[in-house]
Amino acid sequence: MNDRKTPEAETADQDIQIFEADPNAPGRKHINPLLKMALELGPLLVFFFANARGEWIAQQVPFLADIGGPIFVGTACFMIATAVALSVSWILTRTLPIMPLLSGIIVLVFGALTLWLQDETFIKVKPTIINTMFGIILLGGLLFKKSFLGYVFDSAFKLDAEGWRILTFRWGLFFMLMAVINEVIWRNFSTDFWIAFKVWGNMPLSIVFTLMQLPLMQRHALPEEGEEKAKG
Repeated sequence: MNDRKTPEAETADQDIQIFEADPNAPGRKHINPLLKMALELGPLLVFFFANARGEWIAQQVPFLADIGGPIFVGTACFMIATAVALSVSWILTRTLPIMPLLSGIIVLVFGALTLWLQDETFIKVKPTIINTMFGIILLGGLLFKKSFLGYVFDSAFKLDAEGWRILTFRWGLFFMLMAVINEVIWRNFSTDFWIAFKVWGNMPLSIVFTLMQLPLMQRHALPEEGEEKAKG
């Protein structure tokens, strides 16, 4: 009996695929790197703006006035923006990005708890849980010889297996460090300071850390398709 799938069957399997394919899988759909970054960072910027202008937003959208103070308005907007970002990713690729999806689920769950119980602790502890979870996923994946970081950055960088392994290990440690920093900040500083650091501290630290990885990525970068053909 021939168990080999026909091209039509393989196409059907691709059509019903929910989660994004492996980084180097043929036929994988890619989003423009800038758009991908906007979809991943956009909800965070919405949260910062909504918290800063919470009272004004509540005046413009009356039903938000019943939610509570600025941080609760910001939480509601954060949840909506996260759902929109995931929806746009689905519309563009017909798949869901794994890391943003996991983050989005935690945002929706802890955001709902924050609004329901009117306790901002839940939304403050969310980054700790997300960063710890990402750190465990990345470091744990290496135990099974899986470099999950490729799912996040493959549309922007093409690295060999060793490069992804080292980069995944470094990012796993970085996420664990960011979890510790979040715990220190929200437990010892004001809510406004925590929100400001979440935007103007987390992002610069992430950018600086990324720039520090450039030498590694240059050493392990794969040649472009055009270069390979030219050599061939």
